[in-house]
Amino acid sequence: MSLKFGTSGLRGLSVDLEGPASALYATAFARHLLAAGIARPGDEVLVGRDLRASSPAISAIAIAALRKAGLAPRDCGVLPTPALALLGLERKAAGLMVTGSHIPADRNGIKFYRPDGEIDKADEAAITAAAQAIRAEGVAFDAAREDAENLHEAAMALYGARNRALLPEGGLAGLRIGVYQHSTVARDLFVSVLAHYGADVVALGRSETFIPVDTEAVSAETVTLLQGWAAQHGLHAIISADGDGDRPLVADETGTPIRGDLVGLVASRFLGARVIATPVTSNSGIEAAVAGKVLRTKVGSPYVIAAMNEAVAAGETAVAGFEANGGTLTATPFTVNGHVLAPLPTRDSLMPVLAVLALLAAGERPLSQVAEGFALPAAASDRLENVPVETSAALMAELRSGAGALSAFLAPIGVPAKTSDVDGLRVTLEDASVIHFRPSGNAPEMRCYVEAADEAAAARLLKAGLQRIREWAVSR
Repeated sequence: MSLKFGTSGLRGLSVDLEGPASALYATAFARHLLAAGIARPGDEVLVGRDLRASSPAISAIAIAALRKAGLAPRDCGVLPTPALALLGLERKAAGLMVTGSHIPADRNGIKFYRPDGEIDKADEAAITAAAQAIRAEGVAFDAAREDAENLHEAAMALYGARNRALLPEGGLAGLRIGVYQHSTVARDLFVSVLAHYGADVVALGRSETFIPVDTEAVSAETVTLLQGWAAQHGLHAIISADGDGDRPLVADETGTPIRGDLVGLVASRFLGARVIATPVTSNSGIEAAVAGKVLRTKVGSPYVIAAMNEAVAAGETAVAGFEANGGTLTATPFTVNGHVLAPLPTRDSLMPVLAVLALLAAGERPLSQVAEGFALPAAASDRLENVPVETSAALMAELRSGAGALSAFLAPIGVPAKTSDVDGLRVTLEDASVIHFRPSGNAPEMRCYVEAADEAAAARLLKAGLQRIREWAVSR
């Protein structure tokens, strides 16, 4: 059983999580909540899931374990992660979301929530320690499965109402928007919310088999689909999300995806945020594109949330954050369209999608030109899949071993001028381009992020960076 916390939640193979492992970690979560005084015996815990084939079984196992541990699980069914989190905040209930987000279908995961939002790194450590203690006690888990009271409709109604209040009535009238439905839990809500605002909605690519869509590194196959649909249906934009609906995907009128950090930037402006927390992997031009303060963090929602919380504790108002995948979080209330938007300190995909579409609707330019108008440095990112964690760790250790090793590795690409080691290794080259190597925190993958003078240069730099990782891995 190989399970660990990544950048957002516990991840592992589905075959492991469909067994006693889910019961073990659900029990460890319950013990932590009770021991820390975060919950009392009999308190509610909300349980949701995505559309992976393994998720119903894992959810049922977790429900049984939570009940056995003295809590009162409530089944929220298939729903977006932000919808589960929002209901938890309203009911002051902890939560557990069974999802592997965007990773391959043979894997899955669990995201944990306290009554006040996502767990942090200290909680992760406490849950891990509780799981180790339970193993040491020799407690046996038989992967029992149970049902629970269903709160799906309540969660979806609350989340739907939040998003139907963001724009004026008819705010998207005149726009023809495609919704790439695939297997995201947000697929039906996207259609209904866009129709509510008057958009002409075209549902596309619905799948009954789980399709992993990484909105931060959109595959060539997905881009081909999007571009074909854009031309076929005469669309102004195409929207989608990852498996659990907390990472947005927005493509322009040509079907070309817009980078997630630009989506997050648009969402922050839409909210009127004065303090923005975002990881080091987000575009370096963001500081110049906003009037407020930008706080740079490590990759992962726990770090973004920690930075937002520090800002709030320091007396800041209008505090938001986003990740490079576009998932947007809020730490304070915002007034939008005359409505007060309560804080939602977890990644959301629907609000940032609506922010981009509202900007599109407000002008007379195609979305590609709207995006170009932000004049951010050209950036690109992708990943190499099936890179063992040990290989990634060895590569990063070598690159950090000294300037000579880094220069030798980058010799076919460029000359290092400056490095940052906040999360992975971010290298500014002598020509001012940037290349950033970082092992994924969620899967056996190596990620590469680049910035360059133009799109063509960024594409060449990204290709060269991925090739160097590949060559190094093969040479071992």
